[in-house]
This record gives sequence, C-alpha cells and structure tokens, in this order.
Amino acid sequence: MKSKLAEINDEKCEMEMTSMIDVTFLLLIFFMCTLKFKTLEGKLAAYLPKDVGVNQSEAEEIEKVEILVRVKKDRATGAKMTGQKLRPGSPPVPYTADDAKAGHRYQWNTPELADKPGNSSLRGLPMRHLEYSVGPFKTEDLIELEDKLRKVYREKQPTMPIDEKTGEPKLVPATIDARTGTCYEDIADVLDAALNADFQEITFVGDHGENVD
Repeated sequence: MKSKLAEINDEKCEMEMTSMIDVTFLLLIFFMCTLKFKTLEGKLAAYLPKDVGVNQSEAEEIEKVEILVRVKKDRATGAKMTGQKLRPGSPPVPYTADDAKAGHRYQWNTPELADKPGNSSLRGLPMRHLEYSVGPFKTEDLIELEDKLRKVYREKQPTMPIDEKTGEPKLVPATIDARTGTCYEDIADVLDAALNADFQEITFVGDHGENVD
C-alpha cells in the first residue's frame, strides 16, 4: 500500500492558465487606456508656413518691390537692341593689359562706351540698350534706378509690420526679374544698385523662357 506522499508524488503538476489569461487581458486593457501617442502633426507644424497646416493663423502678405531688367526694343523695327560684342582688334577698341588680366574677353557696344574719347568709330555699330523698371517707372540709367529704389525703400520701410520673433520691423523685400537677352553683368549691376539703396531681402525670379520679353 502506497503512502500518501507517494500518491502526491505520482500526480501530474498542471499550471492553471485561466487566471493568467485574465491578468494578461487586464494589463493589456490598462496599457491601452493609459497610453498616449505622440501626434506627428504637431511636429510638422514647426516646419510649415504660418498660413497652412494645423496652425490656423493667417500670414500677412507683404508686397515685394519688383525690379525688371530687359533688353530695350527699337521703336521703329520692334527688334531688341542687343548691340554688338566688341573684341580686341575687331573692331579696334581700347583694351589694356589690366583688362586682359581681369579676363575680359569682350565688352558690349553701349552709348556710354561710344561717348568715351577715341571711340567715335563705335557710334555706327549696333548699340546695346537695357531698360530698368520699378512699377510704372522706367529708365536706362543705373544711377536713376538706384535713386528710385532708395526713394521706394524709404517710403515702404516705415510701413513694414513687426517681426514677432525679433520684435523689429521686417525688411522691405525686392525681386530682380531679368528677362531674355540679359547677362550676369547686367544682373550684378542691378544687384549692386539695390544693395546701395539699402535693400537686403533680395530674391531672383526664375527663367521665363524665350517667349517672354
């Protein structure tokens, strides 16, 4: 006859799973109710403009000063007055050693160049004329363009809204729109004129293609 200890030893040990399943579901429900997910939209709002995204505040539109640079057209023929590239010796033009060191391979035939002493032979060649526009104002003189930009800046700067980040008035923005036929030298001259007129927020308009004058 077996003892009681031997009988207990022969019994199989089984784990009660019902209570463990109940505890597992209780923990799952607890974590589901208390878990807080990070909202990605809140982060993206920092990288979006003020007038879009989750932020519903409206951004104040600021009118830019548009500076248009283009090759002037002949009133009689309607053709662009692109002028002629003058190279050393063909036709003869003043060309010094300093010009050669600076890498100047050619220069445009302009009225300013033809009016210089010794360049009277250039007056019979096609002239290059550029036209600068700021709104309805038009001129062919860079000095007049700079004076106009300086007046526009002085008029607009006092009316600029306050920047919330810096607490200072925003700067007057300007754009340089160079049309077909202009070159880097033309844009650099206009950029210098805008900087001399105290403009600091200056951007450039993209390419319009060959069909836009």
